[in-house]
Amino acid sequence: MGPTASGKSAIALELADRFPLEIISVDSAQVYRGMDIGTAKPDAATRSRVAHPLLDVVDPDEAYSAARFRSDALAAIKDVRSRGRMPFLVGGTMLYFKALREGLSSLPSADPSVRARLDSRASIEGWPALHAELARIDPVTAARLEPADSQRIQRALEVYELAGVPLSKLQGARMAGETPDLVPIALVPFDRALLHRRIAQRFDAMLAAGLVDELMALRQRYRLTPDLPSMRCVGYRQAWAFLEGTTTREALRERGIAATRQLARRQLTWLRSTEATLFDAFASGLPAKLASLIERHRDAAFQM
Repeated sequence: MGPTASGKSAIALELADRFPLEIISVDSAQVYRGMDIGTAKPDAATRSRVAHPLLDVVDPDEAYSAARFRSDALAAIKDVRSRGRMPFLVGGTMLYFKALREGLSSLPSADPSVRARLDSRASIEGWPALHAELARIDPVTAARLEPADSQRIQRALEVYELAGVPLSKLQGARMAGETPDLVPIALVPFDRALLHRRIAQRFDAMLAAGLVDELMALRQRYRLTPDLPSMRCVGYRQAWAFLEGTTTREALRERGIAATRQLARRQLTWLRSTEATLFDAFASGLPAKLASLIERHRDAAFQM
């Protein structure tokens, strides 16, 4: 586990040279087909060298949930082990890790009509206004959300409307289910300034590689809207605004970098509160340190 731009993928590939592992993606953006540049998805050559289950699972006009990830990940873990290889889960979508390790909350399913009504209100009142409403009915959830975090604000208000109970009250109740025996490892950059530089460099590289052109092609191929989960992903959300003419290319870059930094901050907050063995993401000799840890748990990693 680790924040965006912390070098997770590069480290995982180095470890793949030392162990017979397959890299199971734990990334809520890399599940979408065609969203390659903006998600830093491994290229074809890398994927031919090391298998990467759970990439390109659905089209960008489809929904993909934590519940589906949990099911897919459990199946992928079993499949990798059945072939005598080691499942190595790598990513930065902390909700997916939580769902896999702890099970799922007993929450009501999504309701398209409720979501459409909330989206309509947000288009008039703005998401900060709905965040203020959430703060009145569920202050615990509102306190951990940014006022512009439309997806999570919408879900929290939806749960309250459908269940009549705040999301924070329901999240403690978990549905029974299979829980895999995992060895959690967290890469936490101790040098925050270096992480910020890497975030800016990576976003610039995505723009240079054709992020905007990629989104244009996706819009031509699929029936996309800015409210779809895929188009709310960092980078694509800002590129969408640029294509709509509501922002400049310079603003696209600035907002994309700022949004990525905000994402990294949320990821780091979550990592500091979770049970895991922590390593400095930018420390020298990191692959060897991780290899030593994996070696100690190697036998358990192959157990069905």
